[in-house]
Amino acid sequence: MSVEEINGFLVDKFNQHGLKEGAAQGTCPLCSSDRKPKNQKLQCASYDWERGLGTCHNCDTTFQLHTYQRKGASEKVYIRPDTPDNFNDVSTNVETWFGTRGITKKTLSDLQVTEGPEWMPQTSKQENTIQFNYFMGDQLINIKYRDGRKNFKLYKGAEKVFYNINSIVGYDWCVIVEGEMDVLALHDAGIKNSISVPNGATLNSNNLDYLDNCIDYFDDKTKIILAVDADEPGQALKQEFVRRLGAEVCYLVDFNGEKDANEYLVEHGHKALRDAIHAATQVPLEGVTTLYDIQDEDKEFVKNGFKPGFQVGLNNFDKIFSTYTGQFITVTGIPSSGKSDFVDQMVVGYNNLYGWKTAFASPENQPTYLHAHKLMRKTWEDMPNVGDIGGDKWKQVSEKVNDNYFFIDMDRYTLESVLRKGAELVKRKGIKCLVIDPYNKVRDVDCKSEDVNRYTMEYLTKIEIFAKKYDVLVFIVAHPTKMYKGQDGKIEEPTMYNIKGGGEWYDASYHGLLVHRDYDARTTKVKVLKVKFQNLGENGAEANFTWEPKSGSFIPHESLVAEGEAMPWES
Repeated sequence: MSVEEINGFLVDKFNQHGLKEGAAQGTCPLCSSDRKPKNQKLQCASYDWERGLGTCHNCDTTFQLHTYQRKGASEKVYIRPDTPDNFNDVSTNVETWFGTRGITKKTLSDLQVTEGPEWMPQTSKQENTIQFNYFMGDQLINIKYRDGRKNFKLYKGAEKVFYNINSIVGYDWCVIVEGEMDVLALHDAGIKNSISVPNGATLNSNNLDYLDNCIDYFDDKTKIILAVDADEPGQALKQEFVRRLGAEVCYLVDFNGEKDANEYLVEHGHKALRDAIHAATQVPLEGVTTLYDIQDEDKEFVKNGFKPGFQVGLNNFDKIFSTYTGQFITVTGIPSSGKSDFVDQMVVGYNNLYGWKTAFASPENQPTYLHAHKLMRKTWEDMPNVGDIGGDKWKQVSEKVNDNYFFIDMDRYTLESVLRKGAELVKRKGIKCLVIDPYNKVRDVDCKSEDVNRYTMEYLTKIEIFAKKYDVLVFIVAHPTKMYKGQDGKIEEPTMYNIKGGGEWYDASYHGLLVHRDYDARTTKVKVLKVKFQNLGENGAEANFTWEPKSGSFIPHESLVAEGEAMPWES
């Protein structure tokens, strides 16, 4: 009954344990050989050939019936470690040390943990290391080395993927932990379908490129248990997983004061660890909040007050404006004032400071290669020339732009399709910003009202729901519909009320910015038209810039008159 594909994965080795094909029940490949002779042939396991899983009712463990080829290919070319012909057993000393952590030799063998010499940068010499081997399908993708001083390194230039990712194929649920030791602990406790992030958690920035590389493995998961560390970086990582994978499938584990799964195993044993995982509770229901759901934020506010907003790295602008994610910014200005260009400057700033990725739905910012070139110039901080093509900096900047900016190309842009694609990019690429430019070219075709105010409010409500659900910052570039000239013949600065449906724009927007160009002075002014929270900016405040043509960057423009200095006509 050999099959070629199960659950969207190509089968590499069908029936890897040599069980009776097609049978609903049989022996367990994990425990039957270790049972008493009279019990070794008992049918203690059931087989689900459709999903490719077996379940043993004696050792209370599930196992995969087959092995699978890698699903999904990387866009980049990575260095691959050499795969040895066989993996040697670890030494007695290493085996003994793992034993003190509750981990058996069989688990080390199952997960192909090895030992060997490796040069470690932390000590600047060759050390004996434990080696955690990262496989996808039958390919060795990466290796993490750990020496006796608890120094770590990954194989240089290799792709980052989840450790033990093969183990979750066929299951409709899995466990994500923060370290390889936790995977070993769970495996030893009978939970085989657990995976680890390759590089732990950091407090201020979690680059989940390994999730991008493995995202196809989560398509069929209805339950993802997050058993990360209880410290602050671990909780930040948890929040990013919830944002990327969806709160509706994420469950949380309470390790009752222990740091992680391995500590819990050492202190409480295999059964207790297994029970803790199976007792995981779902992420709090969206739309319903209790004090305990937000008690961490409440404590943080009591201790430190309002948390600072995110800035873009332009000193004069950062003094008057900042923002949180989960909000949207309306950017307006007369045609050719630099609205789109300044939004590009902002998202490049967020990327430089926080690593945020951005998706653009920009029907007017075409052709796409010119938009990409603008982002390259801002990232490069110069104009690349023909001689730069293929050079080191060209490759570095190209890679950064390719990995952090995504252009939504559609024959017909609609708000629903853009938000749907934005949600997909949150999951698959981890975007934190979405730019809609201009809003009148991305229509809400589902709104049947002909009343402009009702249409505008429904449009902005959908934007707000998206921003909050996915913790994304959304930019909406909106042209004014009416422009007036002053007595001097210059076009007056528009406000949010000059946008079609203006009253709703001002009321509903979290923030409003005006980008206005002074052609005589050759400067561009960015004015805060609205900031929702007083701690994030100053209503009516302005920042002035000159535009540098080579890089396409906005350079803070300081007045020639120092603050407090008398103007010429005042002296």
